[in-house]
Amino acid sequence: MSLLNSALFLLLATGTLLGLILPLGKIAAEAGVPPAMWTFLVSASAGTILLAALLLQKRSIGFSGGRLRYYVCTAIISYALPNLLILSAIPRLGAGFTGIMYTLSPVITLLISMSFGLRRPNALGIAGIAVGFVGAVMVALTRGEVGKPADPLWVAAALLIPVLLAIGNVYRTLDWPKNAGPTELAAGSHLAAALMLLGGIFLFTGDFPVQTFALVPGATLAQAIASAGMFALFFRLQAVGGPVYLSQIGYVAAALGLISGTLFLGEHYPPLTWMGAAVIAIGVTMTTRAQKR
Repeated sequence: MSLLNSALFLLLATGTLLGLILPLGKIAAEAGVPPAMWTFLVSASAGTILLAALLLQKRSIGFSGGRLRYYVCTAIISYALPNLLILSAIPRLGAGFTGIMYTLSPVITLLISMSFGLRRPNALGIAGIAVGFVGAVMVALTRGEVGKPADPLWVAAALLIPVLLAIGNVYRTLDWPKNAGPTELAAGSHLAAALMLLGGIFLFTGDFPVQTFALVPGATLAQAIASAGMFALFFRLQAVGGPVYLSQIGYVAAALGLISGTLFLGEHYPPLTWMGAAVIAIGVTMTTRAQKR
């Protein structure tokens, strides 16, 4: 079986690349890159590189059959707003703690998905999501790094992240344009998000400080490559696994955020946080087995 048809491979690869936005975003924020600019980088780089890949295959982005609506709605719900929230929260909550917000989206995705009559997971799948949620609650109870309790207002704002991600997971399945390919949709949605962010930054600040990327050239390049790779696989995972299974990438991304924050960014978390991360891993294993069935 091709790796591009393996839900498990796509889950781990997409979740890992998604998780890189956490440490790279913190590095950029500490260097002085505004969150809105880094959010623009994520979408602009992904959209541009994926569009180039399409053109090399002598294909392009279409605008018929509901595609334009899909690009705009996906750009707002799935990319621009949640990524802006994530990157704004990282300097205040830590990369690891912010990543935990990803883990709350599967439960919300499941509830929304079931309400729209989409594919319902079996008992093992539901149990796996529940176990992962318990692990997320354990982590949330620690309220951030040791000696640095999280600001309740920022925790509340960060809770909007999984809500937006869940809505986006279900929307993309319900409104997927007929005969549209994953790469085409990823490129169109991210270019739409980049244009919105470009206009928004100019509107609210009167400037577009692209020179700030020079403060972290290595992180900028790494984020550009990771964004393009992640979103190419992201839409493939959406097609192979469906919205509920796709939402599990949050568990993988959260685990990477905790590990990278501890090993490379000097963040320190209490034992309960790591116990919660282990419980989350068990939940992912359960849902993966359920998906195979």
